[in-house]
Amino acid sequence: MMIKFNNSFPNLFRQSGLVTVLLMLLIHTGKAQSFKATASPDRIILTWSADPASTQSVTWRTDTTVIKSFAQILVEGSSPNLEKPESKEYEALTSSLKGKEYERANYHSVTFKDLQPDQLYTYRVGDGTNWSEWFQFRTGPASTKPFSFIYLGDAQNDIKSKWSRVIRRAFATHGEARFIVHAGDLINRSNNDSEWGEWHFGGGFINGMIPSFPSSGNHEYFRDEQKVLTLDPHWRAQYTLPENGPEGLEESVYYTDYANVRLISLNSQMIVLDSNSLKIQAAWLEEVLKNNPKQWTMITYHHPVYSTAKGRDNKEFRELFKPLFDKYHVDILMQGHDHTYSRGQNLGTGVSGRVGGPMYVVSVAGPKMYKVDVTPKWMDVFAENTQLFQIISVDGENLTYTAYKASGEIFDAFKLKKTAKDKAAVFTDMRKNKKK
Repeated sequence: MMIKFNNSFPNLFRQSGLVTVLLMLLIHTGKAQSFKATASPDRIILTWSADPASTQSVTWRTDTTVIKSFAQILVEGSSPNLEKPESKEYEALTSSLKGKEYERANYHSVTFKDLQPDQLYTYRVGDGTNWSEWFQFRTGPASTKPFSFIYLGDAQNDIKSKWSRVIRRAFATHGEARFIVHAGDLINRSNNDSEWGEWHFGGGFINGMIPSFPSSGNHEYFRDEQKVLTLDPHWRAQYTLPENGPEGLEESVYYTDYANVRLISLNSQMIVLDSNSLKIQAAWLEEVLKNNPKQWTMITYHHPVYSTAKGRDNKEFRELFKPLFDKYHVDILMQGHDHTYSRGQNLGTGVSGRVGGPMYVVSVAGPKMYKVDVTPKWMDVFAENTQLFQIISVDGENLTYTAYKASGEIFDAFKLKKTAKDKAAVFTDMRKNKKK
């Protein structure tokens, strides 16, 4: 916006501080973006709270004028006649959320049930007058079938301006991904609605098409007035996740079975700051691993067991959980927090054809960067000052992992071959320009 003053403009006003204040307000308003809720659905996001082959959960936000909301769904038939009797309507569960930095808003959730496996559906959400666009999603397969998913490290800072392009490049690279793993620190300041607005803006329609599998990080936590470590209330309001974790940690510690993979989320913030939670999560995890019928096991959490950034070490976490990872042959650990990239098995330098422990990966999708501590010997590959995303593909006994830079250039790649469910996978380095 440009303001011009001519000679007839009152000198008193031109020379007063009011002009300065006015210009500052205009500049500030021009830079800010409002994420205020309206009657129209926004922040639409898919997650799972039950079996991905027969259910699908969706959550969305409106302002408080919308007290009753719905979701409609039908099998995708490519016809534009979507508002027809075949569509099934669900009434949403609605809850209200209010914080110090934002106005109250309503969050609505529905879990579609009795769906057919590996079927493409279309759905929309709204209050009967204000509807979203129609989205598509595909249910999980009923049996083992090849699939891929996206894994993203921390978003955290400059989410709209610098992280958005990474999740969008990941989608452009593999738009048929079946879900997206987020390894914590999705935002920088817990309970900050504007930052959650940026995160949902960055994911946009992708969140409404591909289910998210999020883990909470340290930046999703704050201490309340009683100094109690508290998860951002946005978390349970905006995500509809499995409640199969330990009591008190529902929807932040959970697992989901997809095809031949058991995917587990741990709450590492509570692990590293609460000794009781550390023991509770370890006991819960052992039961989940012990009674695991799936061929592959993958775990995501925020704080790395082996840190890559200088001055960091999660010793208690590592000493209690690593024996479980080894004993039950966990295949890959997807981590964040250290704002670098690193990958290795803690078995010395990378050698193709070896059989070893889990593959530990640390990655970062957002722009906040740290320096790599090159002292630890567990890393076969590492990088700093690089935004990345990862595509992980599972085809029966074969797993292919590819790390991409934000540009789309391949940075790292390896394969794992699983000879048996209760055996460690065989590793093969797939980097084209790997060092000998």
